Amino acid sequence: MITIQKADLHSSESLSLIEKLSSELANITGDGGTRHFNVDSMMAERALWLVARNETGDAVGCAALRPLSEQVAELKRMYSDRSEPGIGKVLLAFLEASAQRLGYSEIWLETRHANARAVKFYERNGYRVIDNYGPYIGRQEAVCLAKKLALNGSRGNL
Repeated sequence: MITIQKADLHSSESLSLIEKLSSELANITGDGGTRHFNVDSMMAERALWLVARNETGDAVGCAALRPLSEQVAELKRMYSDRSEPGIGKVLLAFLEASAQRLGYSEIWLETRHANARAVKFYERNGYRVIDNYGPYIGRQEAVCLAKKLALNGSRGNL
């Protein structure tokens, strides 16, 4: 069973997960992906850092959500160590529900075409390819995806 909880981005567990993700991305794409993840942006209101834990409490995944606009959140640093099935799906579902509670109506993200596993994962979970946005405009290696969230009519805090 996987549990998800808000966590301290600066904790040793979080930093270890980020390092594992960066290493894996560098192996797949040649870029660890840290250039477009600014830790300071995670201090923004309606930003969120999550850690996934297995039954024994070990940190097995992470994900971040930060505001792009009033209605659009950006998913960043999504990672699963794949030590057991379903970590990514549970993380993504929790992140989407959290985004709704925070008042977002859509989630956007960027990954690389070379990261076919990630692209397929997001497409299987309802994300569609969109025009590249922000720092990814004009970058042929980048693929941006988005998902509209069901409206819940309220905006609150986690």
